[in-house]
Amino acid sequence: MRMMLVGAGAVGESILKVLRVRDPGRSWLSEVLVCDYDLKRAEEVVEKLKGDERFAAARADATNQAELVNLMQKHQIDFVMDAAPPFASKTIFDAAFEAGANYGNMGTWSEPMDEPAYGPGIENSYIEPMAKHHFDRHEAWREKGMMAVVCMGIDPGVVNVFAKYAATELLDEITEVHVKDGGNLTVPGADPDDISFGFNVWTVLDEVMNPNVEYDADQGGFFVEKAFAGQETFLMPEGVGVNTLVKVEHEEVVTLPRYLARYGLKKASFKISLDDNLVTALKVLDKLGLRSIHPAQVGGVTVVPRDVVAACAPQPKDIGAEMQGMMLVGAHCIGTKNGKHKEYFIYQPFDNQMSMEVWGSQAVVAQTGFGAALAIELIGTGVWKDKGVFAPEYFDPKPYLRLMDESGFTWKVQEL
Repeated sequence: MRMMLVGAGAVGESILKVLRVRDPGRSWLSEVLVCDYDLKRAEEVVEKLKGDERFAAARADATNQAELVNLMQKHQIDFVMDAAPPFASKTIFDAAFEAGANYGNMGTWSEPMDEPAYGPGIENSYIEPMAKHHFDRHEAWREKGMMAVVCMGIDPGVVNVFAKYAATELLDEITEVHVKDGGNLTVPGADPDDISFGFNVWTVLDEVMNPNVEYDADQGGFFVEKAFAGQETFLMPEGVGVNTLVKVEHEEVVTLPRYLARYGLKKASFKISLDDNLVTALKVLDKLGLRSIHPAQVGGVTVVPRDVVAACAPQPKDIGAEMQGMMLVGAHCIGTKNGKHKEYFIYQPFDNQMSMEVWGSQAVVAQTGFGAALAIELIGTGVWKDKGVFAPEYFDPKPYLRLMDESGFTWKVQEL
């Protein structure tokens, strides 16, 4: 497989580190073109992988479809891994289609209305909901004999596989899936006012502050609420402890019903544990209009407010060594088995100190990169193979879980 990575940020770097370990003999991954808008950043990542001639750096503007197509065709790329900010996902996806390359990403771009209606109906609050652009083109990809897999990180990604496993292996009927993203990461001695985004700043500004979406078939389908709705507490295993979780916009809520309705799915949600300082900062940024993507005039210069925030905020790639604790992400699956009510929490724990020692990346980043890398391996080895546009839960979950076991990417099942 000749792969092009678009976006050499912290997660992109993590993906490549895992891929190099997973296929040291180049049995299925022959070449990787590492692309970023900042060529120096792409070269920096390639330098970290020195000694492996598969990796080469190039500059690419992820919002310029013609430029992307040219690069893909010039380097005879047959698989594109999109690790760029979500706002570029549609462009990269369309470029891969035009160039004849299969495609994967870890998230999609949605566009909420300036004045969301909230309440029933995702179409009343979103101009274009998450993943719609991609799934709307399923038939075109199928007819062209190509495959795209969206949402291949940890969540969405690994948790989607967990949900499918519960539906096919643990339960006779799965009625609810509630994804929970938490942990107990701390920075000893940190300033109590410090703010850590932990993940791509653009992504955080989007998914946390956008109207959140929950799926409830009995209530007519998708239901939309304001940011930070649905607060609950949940006791995380592995000694992580009680997490306070809130709903945010996330792709699992739209992909899980697409594939698991046939197994009885009626409800789906996504909730995450957020640091109090981050919540306060996000609310302030929102009220000041600084998460806007609409250009603003500052003196004689035109700027996008969100770009300024993303550039000035602490970057995920620059933090991590000082953090202690772990990330823990899982799928709370509810249903029946042999006529009895059953609940399982299937989860993936990732210790930050281990992550820094082994992978040189903080847990939030490495956990996402690991999830994507294993999905890429399944695509590269032909295990995940079909025509059209899919999410991970479309496929048989067992091969993915076998790779998790084989690679030491721990996963566990807790019956509640």
